[in-house]
Amino acid sequence: MASFPFELVSPERIIFSGDVETVVIPASEGEMTLLADHAPMMTSLKTGFLVVGSGKGEERILVQGGFVDVGPKGATVLAERAMPVSEVTGDILSREISRAETAHETIEDPVLKAEAADTVAQLRDVKARLGL
Repeated sequence: MASFPFELVSPERIIFSGDVETVVIPASEGEMTLLADHAPMMTSLKTGFLVVGSGKGEERILVQGGFVDVGPKGATVLAERAMPVSEVTGDILSREISRAETAHETIEDPVLKAEAADTVAQLRDVKARLGL
């Protein structure tokens, strides 16, 4: 399988940078798989697992919001928040859920409030899927 350059950046650090064979992203429109020579596009991300596949196996990374930019030479994810699953703990997820619930409670705009409710639900789903 052909590879392509991929980079995942959060405000704190570069989470991943290297050649990959596949990247599964939790796009706002639904889960998408990126392969080499994918058509150029840009889309937003929702909370969920981003899965990087290479000859070394798969790496799952929890992302919360951001954008993916796919160009002719590779793909870049600019995540609002991101953390490899190996670093995720129950305490971290509980804090993220609490933060998202607080944000949800303070939002008045109906569209933004619905998005905040989705984030809370997605974080709870992540916590359940990881058994934390």
